Amino acid sequence: MRAILDIILLILQIYWWVVLAMIVMSWLISFNVINTRNQFVASVWRILNQLTEPVLRPIRQVVPSFSGLDISPIILFLILFFIERIILYYIYPNVF
Repeated sequence: MRAILDIILLILQIYWWVVLAMIVMSWLISFNVINTRNQFVASVWRILNQLTEPVLRPIRQVVPSFSGLDISPIILFLILFFIERIILYYIYPNVF
């Protein structure tokens, strides 16, 4: 059972990095540092959006945007952190 919990924790950490990469890439695209007409950049951006958008869309529907600022990734980080802490503090120690 601990192996399954370790895999879940690893998936949560990988997803955290995917969301962080999406945030950084969106900033780079917004400030014209990278060009989305580049095929590699466009494909990475599409993959990151396909991985993060299904989770971020419901958060965006609930939370209003603050003058164009999207805080849904921050809320997603808090949710991921909360799930990880629940697993580490309450579920993991009770599994034999």
